[in-house]
Amino acid sequence: MARVLTGVQSSGIPHLGNILGAIVPAIGLSNDPKNESLFFIANMHAITTTKDAGKIIENTYATAAAWLAFGFDTDKNTLFRQSDIPQVTELTWYLNCVTPYPMLANAHSFKDKASNLSDVNAGLFDYPVLMAADILMYDVNIVPVGKDQKQHLEMARDMAGAFNRIYGETFVLPESKIDEQVMTVPGIDGRKMSKSYGNFINIFLPDKKLRKVLMKIVTDTKGLEEPKDPDTCNVFKLYELMASPEEIATMRGNYTGGNYGYGHAKQALFELIITKFETERNRYWELIEDHDKIDAELSKGAEKAKIIGLEVLNRVRQKVGFGK
Repeated sequence: MARVLTGVQSSGIPHLGNILGAIVPAIGLSNDPKNESLFFIANMHAITTTKDAGKIIENTYATAAAWLAFGFDTDKNTLFRQSDIPQVTELTWYLNCVTPYPMLANAHSFKDKASNLSDVNAGLFDYPVLMAADILMYDVNIVPVGKDQKQHLEMARDMAGAFNRIYGETFVLPESKIDEQVMTVPGIDGRKMSKSYGNFINIFLPDKKLRKVLMKIVTDTKGLEEPKDPDTCNVFKLYELMASPEEIATMRGNYTGGNYGYGHAKQALFELIITKFETERNRYWELIEDHDKIDAELSKGAEKAKIIGLEVLNRVRQKVGFGK
């Protein structure tokens, strides 16, 4: 059985792009009987940029609720808060001691901010080492990453390799799993959906507020009677990511046949989201209103993760001379 690890920052309620591009595929991978998945909420990474404790807590619950609402199986797999495994910071120190400065100075997470060093805290500079500890602590075989995160996985392998060369075989070297067909979900303005652009769709909004957001999707100015090109329309692009082949064919016919306005298309998109995600939306709000349920799931996951992590950490302690 392959052990798969996925981490995500606690940046608030996942939007539709996160759901279709990350959550649904990751849960599909976790449901494979050949895999054992560890999923952690990287709330320790989050404090490199977010200093509001209340927001960190709120965002962590929102992230966990979304994954649980979409069916992450916590009996077969493991869901936990990064901060519930403080031993990962001890492992970070050991890895720091075999990691050369130039490697960290070349990390994208640092170089992106290097033009204004007053904005760079030590945590941001050391970010890749904590990420490596997150990975290496659990003897994982596979780490699904986007192309933008490939460097961090390669750095984790380099750190593990350096430690193994100095102290002997200790760490499993994980392999990356890069999906070249990662789904790009357009936002309401046509650009890639992103919180930083403010163009995202939160499917967990109450119906009226969700519909109001969808009605803001940018379209061209063609009138009701005119035929429309579905392949250049943001509404249609979103619709076809979620609809059945039959629904897509019907919608395409509506566009090309004329006498079908963008308001009709947006209403159809709204109804599709409401129907498709009815169970997940209801489950999300049940969880958000009962943090005890979320805490129970995260605590259960933390206990499972600690068993694996402490075994690895004890190996490391023995190798560096701290074993008993």
